[in-house]
Order: sequence, then C-alpha cells, then structure tokens
Amino acid sequence: MKDFFGDSILLGGEAACALYEKVKDLPIIDYHCHLDPKMIAENATFDNIGEFWLAGDHYKWRAMRLCGVDEKYITGDADFRDKFIKYAEIVPKLCGNPLYYWTHMELKSIFGINKPLNADTAAEIYDEATEKLRKMSVWSLLEKFKVEYIATTDDPVDDLRYHGKYGNTTVAPTFRPDKVYGLDGEYLARLGEVSGKDTSTLSGLLAALTDRLDYFYSKGCRIADHGFERFPTVFVSREEAEAIYAKRESLNADEKEAMFGFILGFLMREYKKRNMTAQLHFCVTRNVNPATFKTIGVDSGFDVMSNTPDPRELIAFLASIPDSERPDMLLYTLNDSSLSSLACVTGAFRNVRMGAAWWFNDTMLGIGRNIETIAEYSALGTSVGMLTDSRSFSSYVRFDFFRRILATKIGAYVESGEFDVAAAEGMMKDICYNNPLALTKK
Repeated sequence: MKDFFGDSILLGGEAACALYEKVKDLPIIDYHCHLDPKMIAENATFDNIGEFWLAGDHYKWRAMRLCGVDEKYITGDADFRDKFIKYAEIVPKLCGNPLYYWTHMELKSIFGINKPLNADTAAEIYDEATEKLRKMSVWSLLEKFKVEYIATTDDPVDDLRYHGKYGNTTVAPTFRPDKVYGLDGEYLARLGEVSGKDTSTLSGLLAALTDRLDYFYSKGCRIADHGFERFPTVFVSREEAEAIYAKRESLNADEKEAMFGFILGFLMREYKKRNMTAQLHFCVTRNVNPATFKTIGVDSGFDVMSNTPDPRELIAFLASIPDSERPDMLLYTLNDSSLSSLACVTGAFRNVRMGAAWWFNDTMLGIGRNIETIAEYSALGTSVGMLTDSRSFSSYVRFDFFRRILATKIGAYVESGEFDVAAAEGMMKDICYNNPLALTKK
C-alpha cells in the first residue's frame, strides 16, 4: 500500500515520474482566472483557513450541498471555523472528485500537512493551518507556486487600476464583454461614459468597444474571453445590424441572436488586428435554481452543463469569419460529450485550438479525456495546458494536478515504445510552459 498522498500520487510508471520531474518546478502561466486584482495589488492576508477556502469557492459550496450541509455553513452567517469543520466532515465522501485531490494537495503543498481531512482531524488541521496562514500573504503564495503571469477576468468598463507587476508576477487584464450582448440600457450608458462615446447607435457602440479594447491592450491585455450557452447561427450585414440595434429594446429571438453574432464577429476581427487570443467558453446554463439565485446570487454553484454542443453551430460561426480575419481561438466546452467532433472541427479552420478541460471537466478523468481527444483528433503538442479558472489563491495546486495527469498520459506512450523520451520531454515543457507563455508575448 502506498503512502497517503505520497510524491508519486497520480503518476503511473517510471516514465511518468521522470517526465513529471522535468516540469514540476516550471513557472505557472495562469491565462484565465477570476482572482481579485485588488487583493493582489494590496498583498492581502487571511485570518483563517476557513475564510481562505470557503469564502468564495463555489466548487466546495456545491459539494457541501450535495452532501446535505445546511446553507448556514456554506454561504450563511456561520463562523468560518464551523464552516471548515462542516466541509471537513464531507471530504471523505468525495473520493474520486477533484476536490478530494485539491484539498489534500493544498494542505500538503501550502501548509506541510499530509494527513486525511475528516471530522476527526478537522479541528487540529484548522488550528495548524490557520497559524501558518497568518504568516502568509497573497504575494508569498504567488512566490511559492512560481506564478509568473495572471490574466484576470475584466469587464470593458473596469478601470484596471490594480493591474501591473508585483514581485515576479505580472497581473494583466482579460477583455470579457459578455454584458454587452444583453443590450441593457444602463450598461450601455456606462460603457459610453467610460469610453466617451455615444452608444445610442451601433457605430457608437462599436467605437466604445474599440476604445476600451485599446485601453485594455495598453494595460497589457493580450487575451479576450467570452462565455455563452451556444454559438450564434444568424449573421447579418452592418446595415441590417444597425437597424436591429436601433430597436434593441424590443427584439425577437432571431434579432437578438443576429445582434450577438454581429458583435461577436466584430470583436473577433478586432482581436485579430491586435494579434490577441480569444477564449470562447460555451455550453453553460447559468443560475438554474431561481429561489437560490434570488437569495444567494451569481457564481454560487448553481450553473450547469447545457445541451450537447452542436458542431454545426461552431462550424457556421467559424465559417462566418475568413481565415485571414480570425484571431487565435481557444475553445472550451462545458459539455464534452462531443469533444472529438469539436476537436475535429479545429483542423478545418486556421487559428483554432481546443482549450483546457473546463470547470466540471477539470477532473482526473475529464483532463485525461481532453488530453487523449486532442492527441487523437488534433495536435497535442499545440495545447496550452492548464489554468485555474478560480477565485482562490490556493488553486495553483491544479497545475500540479494537471502536470501529473499529463505526465502519466505521455509517459504511457514512452513506456510502450511509441514515443521517444526526448520528444516527450519537449512536449511536456511546451504544454506546461512554452505554449501558454506564447499567449502572453503577442
């Protein structure tokens, strides 16, 4: 029997262990996350591990609900020590869930605690981890994990005052214009205010988006991000879009989709002009529980996978933008049931790649499936590896989680004599560092 969470955890075979050694200490390029740039700029500290872990982690909140924990101990007003103990009580139920791995990997790598978290150990671990945490800060955590680059998620109206260089970590903004597609009058007015443009016309809206994109670029932004349920399939001319925008307060479903498709296509072309990368996250249905959405709000663990992605919709969208006008694109599907079809589509259009296993798929099996599918239907060596997609500063263990799984997958090819060691080592370094680094250097 192996030691609990020993050094070889998730590594399958000698080749995997050797490949992992080549990349385990590489710096981290976190090109998509939801960290608070203000906390980074101010080098925030943490009072206790309960707050550190549970103040905003909807992964843990969801798991606690699945195990019947009362909402008082999740998003309610219970003390963080009590919340931590309630979480500890359900951890043994999570074997196989990525949270089980991340929880114990965080305890070991951040706090030097290598014992199972459960009801019996909860109080002891809370006290030991909290004592050590009080001597840490955001900057010390970023240094511990060798985080070289962080791309936060930012709305076009954000002022970006907190982005910059902190120690060895560059914190850059990501352009996330999802709110534009709702055509909400109050939001459009705010966009016009910060850009100095009149957003009452489509020309003014596009000028405002361009102005903010230039501002973001001047602040180091090299990556954009979009999240939606499905790709648009209705595409209209500039003249048709202007007419639709003029009556934006009373649009039917087809007109809304046409407006979405027009703006999304416009932005893709603007990203291409600036040599930026566009991340496209799709197949997500948000806030599906009306009662909890009303009382708890967004990003609280009530988003789910939507229907199986239709490759024909992706094809229609990609075909609407000529190869010469299409930016580097990374595709993330929350529902990976058509992953092979989507990966196949990337071979038919220039500048399109599959992204990391996203959200519900960043599991041991999900990451493995993503790696295997990209290898078989696309080109694994072009992968840009892992990201945190997190609001937690402890989430950087996810990179170690990924690197171990990747080493096992590639190591299996080496063990069987299908892949030479030198090429395997080069691929590991490219996926874990060189390829994601290239996203930031455009």
